[in-house]
Amino acid sequence: MAINVHMPPAPVTTGPAGGHWRARASQGLHLAAALARRHIYVALALLAALVGLLIYGVFAESESGTGGYATAIVTRGDIQDSVTALGNLQPRDYVDVGAQVSGQLKKLDVNLGDRVKQGQLLAEIDPRVLNSKVETDKSDLANLKAQLADKQAQLALANANYDRQDRLMKADATSKSNYDAALQALRSAQAQGKSLTAQIAAAQSQLDGDEVTLGYTKIYAPMDGTVVSITAKQGQTLNANQQAPTILRVADLSIMTVWTQVSEADVPKLRLGMPAYFTTLGEPDKRWTGTLTQIQPTPDVVNNVVLYTATFDVKNPDDRLMTQMTAQVFFVTASATNVLTVPVAALHQREAKTSATKTGPQYKDTPATPLPPGAKRYWVQIVKPDGTIAPRAVVIGVSNRVTAQVISGLRRDEKVVVGSASNPPANGAANQPGVSRMRGFGGLH
Repeated sequence: MAINVHMPPAPVTTGPAGGHWRARASQGLHLAAALARRHIYVALALLAALVGLLIYGVFAESESGTGGYATAIVTRGDIQDSVTALGNLQPRDYVDVGAQVSGQLKKLDVNLGDRVKQGQLLAEIDPRVLNSKVETDKSDLANLKAQLADKQAQLALANANYDRQDRLMKADATSKSNYDAALQALRSAQAQGKSLTAQIAAAQSQLDGDEVTLGYTKIYAPMDGTVVSITAKQGQTLNANQQAPTILRVADLSIMTVWTQVSEADVPKLRLGMPAYFTTLGEPDKRWTGTLTQIQPTPDVVNNVVLYTATFDVKNPDDRLMTQMTAQVFFVTASATNVLTVPVAALHQREAKTSATKTGPQYKDTPATPLPPGAKRYWVQIVKPDGTIAPRAVVIGVSNRVTAQVISGLRRDEKVVVGSASNPPANGAANQPGVSRMRGFGGLH
């Protein structure tokens, strides 16, 4: 956006202000000449003071005129308004892999940064104690099965004796006591068989559980991903009795989550689904884009500052984004592309009218007319082809601290006043390309 600075002509030697100061200076020079005959040093001091007074008068005369002004040209471009925040990167999907059994970490089969597949062996814990327990369970189970086989044989004999006594009893060829003894032996054998069957089931369950526990001595990858951290060392003793110790973390780095903290003043401007992008310290010129997916309702309070966590996901196919990277995040609240733009330093909320005495701008309220959604009406001072300045109403759309979108009221390449030659534009307009660092008298006020 080009800037032109219009300066008034150099002050002339005529006019009320100039004549007044020149008369004072002339009188002083005559007085200095008279004093010079007597006190040369006093005269020199007086002469220096009068020269300074004369210079001040020249500048005062210059400032009493219309003054210079700086202009900007209306151009086309893109504009964006956004909420900024700092954040860091974390994998969206990750698993902390821990030990479910106690023992010495016998072997680590992966290194930091290794890519792993689901089911791949990651680490091994010394299995000897658990393996011994499993062998004991197998022996106990085998013993119970042998006892059951013996009881089943006794049950078969008791069942045969009972059948015989039952037939004899029906033929009235045996005593009642023999019949009762055979029946009691049969029932006892049946009960013992059921007891052993239950014990075998319990022993089998114990064996199955211990075999599962033994299997925990071999730790496998729960998902495809990358080993992003290792917190245990080979040879270290792990105690899993109270809490499962973490050995390493496997993360899927193909999708990263950006965690940001947004101030409470900016949170109302956010909405789920709005576009967002960020840059990293290592690649400030590259943008990664995503959409806002979550605003956590519970804030963090840091040094009495209330901050809300907002997150969004971004694809990371080439693994250029890494865990804990710092992100400069921009949540885009509004944007427009290929539109007419003007510095915000040129905008006024009231119409400027120059008084007859030229003591400064006066304003009147702008007319109330329907505007497009989100648009606002302002006034600008345009520079006509003959160099004079006139106010004009404009309708402004998207704006940020530096630039505003012109919906109507201005044409491309028209010039607008953004500040005086001695006062740079405000609101950051001086940071725009082509705009000199001058304080503005305009802006969104």
